[in-house]
Amino acid sequence: MTAWNDYNDADAQNNFDLIPKGTIAPVRMVIKPGGLDDQNQGWTGGYATLSKEGESVYLSCEFVILAGEYTKRKVWSLIGLYSPKGPEWENMGRSFIRAILNSARGLSDKDTSPRALEARRIRGFADLDGIEFLAKIDVEKDANGDPKNVIKFAITPDQKEYQGFQPAAAPVAQAGFQQNTNFQPATTAQPVMPAPAANNWRHSTQQAAPTQGQNGAGNFTRPAWAQ
Repeated sequence: MTAWNDYNDADAQNNFDLIPKGTIAPVRMVIKPGGLDDQNQGWTGGYATLSKEGESVYLSCEFVILAGEYTKRKVWSLIGLYSPKGPEWENMGRSFIRAILNSARGLSDKDTSPRALEARRIRGFADLDGIEFLAKIDVEKDANGDPKNVIKFAITPDQKEYQGFQPAAAPVAQAGFQQNTNFQPATTAQPVMPAPAANNWRHSTQQAAPTQGQNGAGNFTRPAWAQ
């Protein structure tokens, strides 16, 4: 009898319950490349994804929980880049990415110093692929009306949850989303991904490409739990 005939000794399937709404956890964001590039929008590296309907554009993201009760659990969410219905989805996406950068690099949202302004610039979406930050987990309904976990909110140093965060079993000395000055921004090269057929992308808005900051300026920091 082979393993593919007898399943009595197979591992039981994990039926995970939802992570409770409002749970705070450190996460690593991984972007699933969709193959869409638009230099005019600053979408390079093949990271953007065009919806099946061929209208909206987003980043398809997987968030891996790094510490605490739900370590290694994964949550999937989209970050909006463009919608034909108006700028709201795009604005929400840009606000979320700003908060992610603030969280990951220990920046107050009110900080307008040259270093902070530089820290909120990226060379491309490759700089976000693998970024670690403190997130708030939410619950919403999927297309079938079933509840699912999502992440749409990053906890920043302006919030008490950031200063008081402490992963399960972490030493008291490491309480808070602490930093060390040795962390440097990622320099991962952007992968070359095939772009979809030209007639599938009809975004006619003419915008100048965003400023491509030198993301290596300054010593951005890494949380203590990630050492």
